[in-house]
Amino acid sequence: MFKTLGESLATALALKPLVANANHCEVVIAPVFTALKSVADRLEGSNIRVAAQNCAAEQKEGAFTGEVAAFMVRDAGCSHVIVGHSERRQYFFETDEMVSRKTQAGLAAGLRVIVCVGETLEQRDQGNAERVVSEQLVGGLSGLTASDLDRIIVAYEPVWAIGTGRTATPEQAQEMHAFIRRVFAERHSPAAAAELRILYGGSVKPDNMAGLMKQPDIDGGLVGGASLNAESFAQIVNYK
Repeated sequence: MFKTLGESLATALALKPLVANANHCEVVIAPVFTALKSVADRLEGSNIRVAAQNCAAEQKEGAFTGEVAAFMVRDAGCSHVIVGHSERRQYFFETDEMVSRKTQAGLAAGLRVIVCVGETLEQRDQGNAERVVSEQLVGGLSGLTASDLDRIIVAYEPVWAIGTGRTATPEQAQEMHAFIRRVFAERHSPAAAAELRILYGGSVKPDNMAGLMKQPDIDGGLVGGASLNAESFAQIVNYK
């Protein structure tokens, strides 16, 4: 919940030339709902895609005051949607079943869906990190077909490394990313797991992106605070 419409546009337009030559990756930004259409329109024809930070679990119009459907997000110019973000789970009590419904709604609307998973500090300290992440992954992706999986991106957010003073090392991040890929392979297929993109979302910054990207199972970043500034986000995109 950052930036007005004008601020969102200014940041997106400042970012545009800074990442224009980023051919090594896909660049996606996720402004607030009120800015989606304007930002998407101004970035049309560029290499920057637009995502919504959330969508409703319902797939059709209806009396769900305050909700925004995935097909509305697509209509506003988005190509992606984020579901199951740690803050949605923490503050709005979203369950794996709800994440699954939102994932299916996003796919039905023709969007690529970024599904977030991750454990809290308490869960990690209790030795339950892998169990929690596995349950979130299996629950959030339940009922999907092989073709659906082609449009899924998984983002691992170690909630314990966000604002706690504890930092996940690239090796710790790699360990969980490799685990996620194994679970995906067992649940679906080794081929689908090999193709799966897994993003790391634990305090990604310009000074740690290169180290993270050296890990074999880290395919990109889900960037939080560092994405609010065009220059810092561009440094992350252009980490090479």
